Amino acid sequence: MPPVIADPSILRVLVVLAVTQLIAWGTLSLPAVIGRAMAADLEMDLTAIFASTTVLYMSMGLCSPLLARPFVKQGGRRVMIAGTVLAAPGYVLLSVAQGPLTYYAAWLLLGIAGSATLSTASYIVLNEIAGRRAGRAIGALMLVTGLSSSIFWPVTSALSAHIGWRSTCLAYAGLLLLVSLPLFVFLLPRRVHDHLPSDSGAAAPAPAATPARSTFYLLVGASGLNAFVAFGMGAVLIELLKAEGLSPAEAIGFGSMLGVIQISARIVDFLGGGRWDGITTAIVAGLALPAAMLLLMLSHGSHAAIAVFMLIYGLGTGALAVARATMPLVFYDKAAFARASAQIGLPMNALSAVSAPILVELLTRYGSNAPLALSLVCSCAAVAMLLLLRQRRPSRVTASP
Repeated sequence: MPPVIADPSILRVLVVLAVTQLIAWGTLSLPAVIGRAMAADLEMDLTAIFASTTVLYMSMGLCSPLLARPFVKQGGRRVMIAGTVLAAPGYVLLSVAQGPLTYYAAWLLLGIAGSATLSTASYIVLNEIAGRRAGRAIGALMLVTGLSSSIFWPVTSALSAHIGWRSTCLAYAGLLLLVSLPLFVFLLPRRVHDHLPSDSGAAAPAPAATPARSTFYLLVGASGLNAFVAFGMGAVLIELLKAEGLSPAEAIGFGSMLGVIQISARIVDFLGGGRWDGITTAIVAGLALPAAMLLLMLSHGSHAAIAVFMLIYGLGTGALAVARATMPLVFYDKAAFARASAQIGLPMNALSAVSAPILVELLTRYGSNAPLALSLVCSCAAVAMLLLLRQRRPSRVTASP
């Protein structure tokens, strides 16, 4: 077991964050599985239902920079507790939604809560606990959280079939309050060690040279474009597979394998974490996305081709998820990590916000090749930016910590 995982204090935090991130991301996947049922009940079209991701990620992105100070002053535990308490009413509101107004209000609430509890928040908490070992800790966390769709897509489908989608929302509100909240309250450290510069008198490491602003823009562009593809395709994947000719059951079956494939890629990245950094991982994984999109465009609905697409796409997006979280560690020292992550989070979440409605609109209007073509262009542009970033990588960096 790597030393960072063997540390009992870090291991306890990792277990808490793994369980709660699984629940948080898994419960947010409702539209991906039961979007058509929600659309029929609320008398909204499918594109409007998937616009919930726009509301979710825009609210997350706008709130993310505002939470940088509370994370530093109050500690990760308090912020994540507050976010969980706020998320539960979001699902309650969603369960009683009667039209677009209440539907989007619920997702706005869930987005505000998500900025305090989802990925960026968990990475900041791990950075507080693990310091310069945060890169390996983040990789370990993502090994587990990659299973959220594999676990929750079938669960959501089964629950909705038995109790309806509204009661499923209430069940997920209860899951947050009865599982996630107690884990945060009782098992996260009450005060994490602050590895950022403070007035404690302890010698702080010399800050790294501040990267050029253009480097920040390249990080934003590469991360944002890959997030656009990953989040957008993740939201519309089941509908896309149906458009390729799969039955609903087959589409859910194929789609549910995505998390298992993604976690396999994260295992490889984690085991090789001492050999390459986030930029190298992102380039290798980024090349897989255009290949996957092109394959599916040329497959004509072949089950074998769809299986290969899922494998290549899953491996690429699984490794890219880790790379997006750890790339700032290549250019920013520990003291600047939280600030850089928050700043990158705003434009990245904005691109993620518009991805699902754009892709589902293309899918419903023009067929499956249209969203695949746009994803192909975006992923190729992201690879070009990553190649530029590789040339700017500081010589002091050899691998992610």
